Amino acid sequence: MMNDTIASRYAKLSALAEMIHERLGDELWRMGFAEHEVTLMPPSAASYRLEKDVFSGAHALVGRWQDDQGMSRGSLVFHADGSFFVEQDIVKPHPRKKAWFVEALTAWGREATLQVESKLLPMPE
Repeated sequence: MMNDTIASRYAKLSALAEMIHERLGDELWRMGFAEHEVTLMPPSAASYRLEKDVFSGAHALVGRWQDDQGMSRGSLVFHADGSFFVEQDIVKPHPRKKAWFVEALTAWGREATLQVESKLLPMPE
């Protein structure tokens, strides 16, 4: 349950958060995952809090995704200056590159400027 301050801050960022979610989904499709193979957690499913930046003194909105067992599935950080960083765990073999494992997808940028990248690891032998 979000308090009013956190809910208000999230409401201002919800369109951006949804855009990031869509781009992460696009990256999964581009890599070759079928729709049923990976379920991205939506931004609204994260638990949010405010964290004070020790350098600027401004508060960032920080969200954490957890699975049903309480294990971390990723995070979202929206800084007061408009920059953000999102990481969501995938933890699946790459569908087209058999020597690689997709650990997570990351997104970063500032406001509507958005970069997305997959974090790949070599498959264990």
